[in-house]
Amino acid sequence: MFRNSYDSDNTTFSPQGKLFQVEYALEAVKQGSAAIGLRSNTHAVLLTLKRSTGELATYQKKLIRIDDHVGVAIAGLTSDARVLSNYMRQRAMQSRMTYGRATPVARLVQSIADRAQTNTQEYGRRPYGVGFLVIGKDETGPHLFEFSPAGTAFEYYAHSIGARSQSAKTYLEKNYHLFPNASLEELINHGLSALHDTLQQDKHLSSLNTSIAIIGPAEGQGVEDVSKSAAAQRGGFRVWENEGVEGILRGWRRSRGEPEEGPEAEGESQAEASAEGQNEGGAGQQEGQLPAEDVTMQE
Repeated sequence: MFRNSYDSDNTTFSPQGKLFQVEYALEAVKQGSAAIGLRSNTHAVLLTLKRSTGELATYQKKLIRIDDHVGVAIAGLTSDARVLSNYMRQRAMQSRMTYGRATPVARLVQSIADRAQTNTQEYGRRPYGVGFLVIGKDETGPHLFEFSPAGTAFEYYAHSIGARSQSAKTYLEKNYHLFPNASLEELINHGLSALHDTLQQDKHLSSLNTSIAIIGPAEGQGVEDVSKSAAAQRGGFRVWENEGVEGILRGWRRSRGEPEEGPEAEGESQAEASAEGQNEGGAGQQEGQLPAEDVTMQE
């Protein structure tokens, strides 16, 4: 990349009015795998595409639980995401211990935006190389925010970040008028379609490379079994991945008129495929239904 006298630190503006170190941090977000966020009048949803660093490595987790009412999807440097997510947890815990209530989602997002903005104006620091999509729910309803390394935070009905996110944005812009009144299942299907558009032509969504998180009440009619999910009863943040996503993917493929049994994910070895058997993740879950139990994120 071309270097000049204005990209050696993050406190000097170029003649074009740019801070090059901030521009480079924004580029780091674009290099991360895609993350999609959507919200309706009752729910907020995150969908992420996981990557594997090699055939012998597991897929990296992209969804992080902050509190019962807040969670994030990341794109960019995982180490920076860990630092910022820990800071968000501290702020959320401080609010519960001091005031006995959950932190408003907008205030929590603004706190990390202020922290990131400080790094853009003090010499000797570098901007964070990670972007967040934040979903949460408070007394004003569900929310979706985007946080960027420039120290900005904006609320959206739908948004995407990461590699080839423009393809997802095109889908979201065409269908955003359907999101406010969409059911949980419809909202997830829209998110999967947008996430699918970020893939290369020879790649496919599977239970190994797809993660889904939601906030909002569980819906009836078999969409989610409230009796087996404490997080669903509270309407809190819950994550599904691996075999928990397979039933959702089958229902999404059926809605698109595609074969319900999709191809294997990129990077899955033959040994893994044979160990899992003929059909992955289908035992005990009806097609098109969301899984019953929530999965707690472990960093």
